[in-house]
Amino acid sequence: MKLVIVAVGQKMPDWAQTAFDDYAKRFPPELRLDCRTVKTEPRSGGKTAEQLMQAEAQRIEAAIDSACNKGRRIVVLDERGTTVTTKALADKLRGWQQQGDDVALLIGGPDGLLPALRQQAHERIRLSDLTLPHAMARVLLVEQLYRAWSVNAGHPYHRE
Repeated sequence: MKLVIVAVGQKMPDWAQTAFDDYAKRFPPELRLDCRTVKTEPRSGGKTAEQLMQAEAQRIEAAIDSACNKGRRIVVLDERGTTVTTKALADKLRGWQQQGDDVALLIGGPDGLLPALRQQAHERIRLSDLTLPHAMARVLLVEQLYRAWSVNAGHPYHRE
């Protein structure tokens, strides 16, 4: 099984890339992690937010197609999504692993994700009630996925 984070944005700052890479290398071989960054549509030229999100959605779908097997689950990070605790995320991760499908976790661009793409997702979750910079969201997501794995594996990283 593979977890694929597909994020709209630019190159992450060095501090965020270092933190992301640190957590990413901790995942076991049976739970691979991949991160695909898709280019943000330029905010010049008078395009509407809908047109910008549509262009980004096409890039997101291409990234999912190239990174995931045909059997896949789409999970959108959305400020209006379901709030999950670490334990609930661990339960979700266990279920995803049992299904065996690759899971694509989507992080939208400055205007969010195209509503149609959000609606097509299998799940919508939120990381926080706070608004997070994209780099911080990526780091928080990978840390929480690692923490969820550690809960399920009985690894001492997570303590209650």
